[in-house]
Amino acid sequence: MDQNNSAEKLKRRDFLALGAAGVAGVALAGGSPLVHAAEISGLPPTFRMFPGNYTWSAAVRGVISNFPNGGGDMGEVYKVCTGLQSKAGDNAAWFAAWNKMGEHVAQLADEANAKGYSQTASGACLRAAHYIQVGELVRQPRTPETQNAYAHSIELFKRGIPDVPFLSVEAVEVPFEGGKSLPAYFIKRSDVKTRKWPTVVFFAGLDSTKEILYFRGGPDLAKRGVACLVIDAPGNGEAIRFRGMPARYDSEVAGSAAVDYLQKRPDVDKDRIGVVGVSLGGYFAPRAAAFDKRFKACVAWGAQWDYYAVWKDRVDKAFKSSLSVPGEHILWFLGVDNMDQALEKLKPFKLEGVAQKVECPFLLTHGEKDAQISMESARQEFAAVGSKDKTLKIFTEEEGGSEHCQGDNLTLGITYIADWLTEKLVKA
Repeated sequence: MDQNNSAEKLKRRDFLALGAAGVAGVALAGGSPLVHAAEISGLPPTFRMFPGNYTWSAAVRGVISNFPNGGGDMGEVYKVCTGLQSKAGDNAAWFAAWNKMGEHVAQLADEANAKGYSQTASGACLRAAHYIQVGELVRQPRTPETQNAYAHSIELFKRGIPDVPFLSVEAVEVPFEGGKSLPAYFIKRSDVKTRKWPTVVFFAGLDSTKEILYFRGGPDLAKRGVACLVIDAPGNGEAIRFRGMPARYDSEVAGSAAVDYLQKRPDVDKDRIGVVGVSLGGYFAPRAAAFDKRFKACVAWGAQWDYYAVWKDRVDKAFKSSLSVPGEHILWFLGVDNMDQALEKLKPFKLEGVAQKVECPFLLTHGEKDAQISMESARQEFAAVGSKDKTLKIFTEEEGGSEHCQGDNLTLGITYIADWLTEKLVKA
């Protein structure tokens, strides 16, 4: 057998095994075949597609984790990643590769739609939108090219959502201050027409979007009878890219606007509204719940305590730390020109004096090996929360889900949170 073909089959076999069976601890090093951690000492216990590049590895892990809700296909992701083996750290190449795959899958959607295969077209549109956004997330500075790509991803996502099986995914606008609005999707089951749904508002973090949040929990909540409003708050998604709305510390303004909107919907149970935030959303959600008592449950999916201190440490280390996006992203996220301005604007991003005001049932999940936010931050946040009904779930390396926001086993994180919300909003 040809030796090169044999090596290629080995790589593909092991990569597919990862997706099919959730095998942890495989890595791709210097173009050599993927191997199992048990065979080589020193490899991490969780998946690293690009050893030495936390940002890219975390992004690939995120795409794979979103497969169950239609966020990607193993063969497509494999093709992108193998093409980037020799380019780790070249974010322009990353953007180009993911965008190329997104456009290819979008063409598949067009072909399926032309033949009347709406379900096939829907799935392809959602995958294509996801790939394009994954490529765009690490690109700094933003350019007209990245803006156009992002706009296309939104178009593709909206083309795909009408035919998602068993779900209603509605693009909506949440009225906001100053006559503005925040773009969002309202997600619920489509097979029950007359029910008033318990509902959660879902906040992203530093680098996510409402489309990516859809893949990371919207369908899982709907299955349990909980509707979900995934929203681009200031600093995220369309809000910053197309509406000039940088991030702000007072997340209760967006949170209360979301509740105001939901309470006017005839399909929402206005007395059973919760809030969830992932990553930096672990600050946004508790703050929203602290200042708006209409929230009846709150989940911090990943701890936050003092975000200024987190970034002061990152700046002091010249960004030689575990980051989900390039360090310069924080400037754009906050709408400032330099790091001194960024640090100044981050000073109010703290939960001291705020967490104590949270009164509703509260859940904090955190990974014991989280490389972005310390376990001490989780302990501080949990201790400070004022709720009498509060739960701290630490995911261990042994059980899985031990990395940032359970990125190494997203299923464990999503299902734990969704089940907890079912107890607090559906069964309560």
